[in-house]
Amino acid sequence: MELKNKTKQYNSTNFMVYSCQYHVIFCPKYRRSVLINDIAFRLNEIIYDICKEIKCNVIEIEVMPDHVHLLLDVDPKFGIHKTVSIIKGKSSHILREEFPSLKKRLPTLWTRSKFISSVGSVSLEVVKQYILEQKGK
Repeated sequence: MELKNKTKQYNSTNFMVYSCQYHVIFCPKYRRSVLINDIAFRLNEIIYDICKEIKCNVIEIEVMPDHVHLLLDVDPKFGIHKTVSIIKGKSSHILREEFPSLKKRLPTLWTRSKFISSVGSVSLEVVKQYILEQKGK
């Protein structure tokens, strides 16, 4: 179930309401420019399919030749690390099966590293101030 605020959407389960967005970036091994044409198009489809399967919302996606940007809304019980690991693992397996040229060029499709940053609707300072002011109330 989704609850809408003027600027932000919230998801809910029986026991929790949440809004956890993350900016994620990951790259092919050796930062090779292999995410082009049919591979890029297929990767886009695969990521949407995986996210639908694990109940993760893709807010935005951009596949560049040598890296991928994702903006995801993730259930905090499932977790962002697990989400990204599944996306990278399954997409690598599928793409390397469907595009054998990737197996020839790279020992694995993705590097082990990734960039993950939480995205909030207010600044860290606003949250800190809110927490500090709670004792006074």
